[in-house]
Amino acid sequence: MPRADDEVIPDLSLEQKAALASGADFWSTKPVPGIRRITMNDGPHGMRVVGDIGLKSRKEATCFPPAVGLGSSWNPALQREVGEAIGREARGLGVDIVLGPGINIKRSPLCGRNFEYVSEDPLVAGAFGQALVEGIQSQGVGASVKHFAANNQETDRMHVSAEVDERTLREIYFPAFERVVKNAAPATVMCSYNRINGVYASQNEWLLTRVLRDDWGFDGVVVSDWGAVVDRVEAVKAGLDLKMPTATGDERVIAAAQSGELPEFVLDRVVSRLQKLADRADASRLGPVEIDFDAQHEVALRAALEGPVLLKNENGALPLPETGSTRIAVIGEFARTPRYQGSGSSQVPATRVDSALDALTGILGPRVRFAPGFTFEGDTDADAGLVREARALATESDWTVLFLGLPDSYESEGFDRDTIALPDNQLALLEAVSAVTRRVIVVLSNGGLVETESWEFRARAILEGWLLGQAGGTALAQLLVGRANPSGKLTESIPVKLEDTSAYINFPGCEGQVVYGERIYVGYRYYDTRGLPVSYPFGHGLSYTEFEYSGLSLAVTDAGASVTFTVRNVGAAAGAEVAQIYRGDRHSRADRPVHELVGFRKVFLEPGESETVTVELDSRAFAYWSIARHGWIVDEGLFTIQVGASSRDVRLAGDVRIPASGPALRLTAFSSIAEWFADPVGSQILQGAIAQLPDAHTFQLDPATNEGKMFAAIPLGHLLTMVPSAPPGAAQQLVAAYDAALAASREG
Repeated sequence: MPRADDEVIPDLSLEQKAALASGADFWSTKPVPGIRRITMNDGPHGMRVVGDIGLKSRKEATCFPPAVGLGSSWNPALQREVGEAIGREARGLGVDIVLGPGINIKRSPLCGRNFEYVSEDPLVAGAFGQALVEGIQSQGVGASVKHFAANNQETDRMHVSAEVDERTLREIYFPAFERVVKNAAPATVMCSYNRINGVYASQNEWLLTRVLRDDWGFDGVVVSDWGAVVDRVEAVKAGLDLKMPTATGDERVIAAAQSGELPEFVLDRVVSRLQKLADRADASRLGPVEIDFDAQHEVALRAALEGPVLLKNENGALPLPETGSTRIAVIGEFARTPRYQGSGSSQVPATRVDSALDALTGILGPRVRFAPGFTFEGDTDADAGLVREARALATESDWTVLFLGLPDSYESEGFDRDTIALPDNQLALLEAVSAVTRRVIVVLSNGGLVETESWEFRARAILEGWLLGQAGGTALAQLLVGRANPSGKLTESIPVKLEDTSAYINFPGCEGQVVYGERIYVGYRYYDTRGLPVSYPFGHGLSYTEFEYSGLSLAVTDAGASVTFTVRNVGAAAGAEVAQIYRGDRHSRADRPVHELVGFRKVFLEPGESETVTVELDSRAFAYWSIARHGWIVDEGLFTIQVGASSRDVRLAGDVRIPASGPALRLTAFSSIAEWFADPVGSQILQGAIAQLPDAHTFQLDPATNEGKMFAAIPLGHLLTMVPSAPPGAAQQLVAAYDAALAASREG
């Protein structure tokens, strides 16, 4: 049973309280009387149990698909199952807190850590994060959702200041974290390295206390990213509970508490939270667990099967025939030496690794022949010989499957990419092979997206395989021959070229600052609003069957709106479709993207089978964040609801009228004339005041008149200084009258 705070805190000295607020070593907290040691380890897609600062684990664990692959499944139930499997291994390894998932937004495709993140869209990222946290914590251990917040690049990540307005934070970079906190109650939230508008996340009181705790109700522990704390006292005051890893500086904390700079009750609050964490997230609490690694591998395989995205399938090039005499050339080192996870702190020492070459050979037998085609290092002399060998093999084969992608050296935690192109040696291989055969299928292995526009005409089919964990090779083989049907969808748009991306000019910043100049227009919100061409849109993904949408029905509810429609499998194969719901807003006062994802549902259907889907939308699906009113605002009017297979494949559409909601704008002396006239109470007060001025006839302030339009944007207080007959303090008197009228209406 959890203990009351007073059973522990009064027994701890100030020195013990200060010590508890930082790590004992690289992976655990300091034990104090009444509070045990808490152990943590990396684990966004599997456990990496290490003993020190190194990246190499001492124990093998199951490597599940990283977020880039698992997220593309758009299947929260599957993602929760993976979370449960990770939680089981955490228990078996004695780990209390799994340091994951990562749910930062893919602001730019150049971010070197994008393989560890989910999407350019906060709804997709939040649904993934919630499912994984729920799964992990169902096993009695804790999760640590990260990295909070605006951590969208690796360049200068420990110092750079993300210069970003509050609306953009609230609408794009916060919602995934908000959803996880409110719906999944993660044991910990990990703050990021970077600064936000000049203040380090680790000591940002607005971020860690006002938003995370006051607005969202988080009651867990805030832990720093490893080495993210600059000033321990300021961090504790801001709301950080645990500085990791081991740290010096206890003396500074103690002195600050003794002097009153750091109130001791703030340290007591830290102790209370860590005590509750020790009780809540205890790997030993549910008893010993035996890990069946074969069963875990099967979970990894099921997850890997749903992540790949079939981008292109010209004339039904896929699936490959499983029977018959068709000769298959498998070309590309990735087929033999799979890249199944990213580099950096999340590397999992897999219990086994399936290669696509072995899996395809196991299915198709001697009809499969292999050539490496290129070296990961790009050795010019060696690659020239390998290309000749691959070209000859392709000439002798009926189909050529090219396994291309990004080697480890191209993307990792710690640095960003400078291109979205495939390596030159691989593009040269593709050109050489496609010159001798048009029957080319490309399978990609990459953590960050790669451009396809310059070479996709050389391939009849493209299967985006992302990074798929230790069972990815078997998954790719089964998808290629049709034993499984691709059902992944893009969680990020694939642009025609890097220069088309909305953050291109402002990424990664310079001189310690990166300006989020694109604001809320990230990913498809930018491309679709601008009408820019893309290679493959957000939400895109083909199947070996076809789906038909019908019967859209929209209804206003007390919470927001209800969207109902039917999806039917009209093809010959069983498959799954991710139906996506987008909301458009043509009337609100704030600028908004042409549409935004507000819901989705993945449905599994046999040939001829249909399912009626209902998705409930709450008021947030229609709202924007108002900086002036400091809240979520819905402007009354008609909203368009679109249902389809991607952001650019809309099958059904209709309008629904939603009533206004959200806090009202409070007028001040700095409010514009237009704002005063737009407010019913303010307009009455202002017009009454104008009528009493002797020279009122010389000022036509009504925004309906031409002269009034000229004055519309001028703040009331500024304008009244230009009216000779306006008494001193006139603006403040009008504001007081306005406040009094509002108070009287509330009392009435």
